[in-house]
Amino acid sequence: MTRTPPNSARGHRRALRPAVVTAAAALAFVGLPLPTATADGSSCSYPGEVYTGRPWALQRVLLDELWKQSTGKGVRVAVIDSGVDARHPQLRKAVDTRAGANLLPKDAEDAGGNPLERGKEDGTTDTAGHGTKVAGIIAARPAKGTGFVGLAPDAVIIPIQQNDADGNGNAATLAQAIRHAIDQDADVINISQDTAEAVEPEPELRQAVDAALAEEIVVVASAGNDGLGGNVKKTYPASYPGVLAVAASDRNNERAPFSQSGEFVGVAAPGVDIVSTVPGGGHCADHGTSFSAPYVAGLAALVKAKHGDWTAREIVAQIQQTAERSVAGHDRLVGWGVVDPVRALTEDDVRIEEPVAHEGVTRAEAPTPAEVHLGESPQQRTARLATYVVVGGVVLVAATSGGAVAVRDSRRRRRVGQGAPAR
Repeated sequence: MTRTPPNSARGHRRALRPAVVTAAAALAFVGLPLPTATADGSSCSYPGEVYTGRPWALQRVLLDELWKQSTGKGVRVAVIDSGVDARHPQLRKAVDTRAGANLLPKDAEDAGGNPLERGKEDGTTDTAGHGTKVAGIIAARPAKGTGFVGLAPDAVIIPIQQNDADGNGNAATLAQAIRHAIDQDADVINISQDTAEAVEPEPELRQAVDAALAEEIVVVASAGNDGLGGNVKKTYPASYPGVLAVAASDRNNERAPFSQSGEFVGVAAPGVDIVSTVPGGGHCADHGTSFSAPYVAGLAALVKAKHGDWTAREIVAQIQQTAERSVAGHDRLVGWGVVDPVRALTEDDVRIEEPVAHEGVTRAEAPTPAEVHLGESPQQRTARLATYVVVGGVVLVAATSGGAVAVRDSRRRRRVGQGAPAR
C-alpha cells in the first residue's frame, strides 16, 4: 500500500494536540493548561513512583470475570501518539518494536528553533510521556507491587511516534501514521489527539481514516477537552463517520466537566485521575479524553479477540449497546453511555450493526477508590503541553462556570430521562 507523505508546506500544516486536561484547568487557563498537584502535594518524574493500589477505573470492573471472556490475545492495537517507551517493565512484552515507526520530521525543532534529537526509528522514544500512558491503559502487563494493569493485558501495541512535546505532528503525519498502522495489520487504532481550533483538516486525513475502516479496523479517537464553556463543536478525527469518539466520565458516570460534547460522541469512559505507565518505569495520574479513548480501544481489543469474525462496525455497536446510560438512547454528553467492559463481553449473543434505544437503564455505583498520590511537576507538564494547546485566542473559564455547566448538564440529562425536552 502506498503511504501518504507528510505535507511539508507550513501553510498547510495543522497542529495537533493530545487530548489531556489538568485539574487546574477547571479554575482558569489562558491558552495553556495550568499545572496540577496531587492531593498530598507530591509529584513524579520519569521514571515515576509505583502506584501500589488498584486505580478506580479498574475497581469498577470485575477483571477476573472479564478476562475469562477475553484478554485481547493476538489483537494488534496501533498507538499513534508521542511514542511508547518499551523499557517500562509492564510494556516490554506488549510492544511490537518491529512494527513501530517514528514519523517525526528529520529536521524537527523545539519551540526555540533548536534541532531536536529524532529518537528511535521504531517509535519507542517518548519524551512527552503521553503515548506511554495511552499504551499502558490498553495493554500494560500485570506486575508485582501494583494493582494497575491494562484492560487488554495480552494485546500487542504498535508504537507509532507521530507527535511530540514541541508540536511537530500535523494532520499529514497523522494520515501517514494511520496508513502505517494499516500496513502493520492493526486491528484497532487509538488516536488521542485532535486538530487545533477544531478546524477540519485537509482531505488526506479523512481518506486515511476511510482506508482503515475499509480494512475493518476499529478507529477510536478522543472527543477533546473544550467542554468547560458548554460549547458544542466537532473535533477531528473523532467526528469523522465511522470513528468511535470517546468522551470522558468521572467516578459517578457523569460527563467530566472538561469533556467535549456533541452528536458525534459515541461513548464515554473514565477520564479523571487516570493512573498509567510513564517512561522509564512507574506510574502517574492524569486527566483527559486522551486517556478515555485507550480505555475503549482496550475494550475493542477484548471484543475483537473473542469475536474475530465481527466487523469493525459490529464491535463498535456492541460497545455502544452495552454501555451504561441515564437515558434510553443517545445524548450529546456521553453518547450511548459509559462503557461497561463485562457487559460488552457477556451480553454478546447477537451481532448488531447499530445500537438501539432501550429502557431498563442501569447506573453503576461509584467505587471507593484509593487516593491517587501520583502527578507530574509543573515544569514537566508545561514542557509537555506548551505547543499542543489551541493556537490563538485566550480562553478564561472561572471555576463557577465549570461547575454551572456540570450542574446544567446533569439537570438536562435528568429531564431527558424523564421524557422532558432538553434545553
